Amino acid sequence: MRHGKAGRQFSRNTSHRRAMFRALAANLVTHERIETTDAKAKELRRVAERLITQAVRLGAVAYTPLAELSLADRARRQAAVQRVSQFLRRFGVVEKNGESRKIDLVEKVFVDLAKRFQNRRGGYTRIIKVGRRHGDNAPMSFIEFVEGAPSAAPVGDPPAPPPASPAE
Repeated sequence: MRHGKAGRQFSRNTSHRRAMFRALAANLVTHERIETTDAKAKELRRVAERLITQAVRLGAVAYTPLAELSLADRARRQAAVQRVSQFLRRFGVVEKNGESRKIDLVEKVFVDLAKRFQNRRGGYTRIIKVGRRHGDNAPMSFIEFVEGAPSAAPVGDPPAPPPASPAE
């Protein structure tokens, strides 16, 4: 029985599974949107949200230049950077207009993504189902980062107006 053992195994041993999620997380941070199977996307969401939360919990310390930080804030940031670096590889390659560019993934998490999600209390990723893969009929989906602020136009019904206060 698997009582208290959260997470899917994907018929892989621990090191293979960890390597798979490290690669998927690095690609998600690099490209901000990747296509994968539904099951992998759902598990990757757990990993990616924890990485982003490490940076967001620091607040402004995450994206403030080091020269402007106090010694205690530098230590807090360095500890968080080390925790994220243990899982996320350091560099990724992005191609634009046929030109390859190397970017620092840990810096992107702490500077770009932490600033983008500073006012958000979780839910940094979304999964969009796109159908089934032709070869093995596996359900496929996109996993991507949501925008920094919640959308201005709600998708569902408009919220109900607040109840009127009793007249005095």
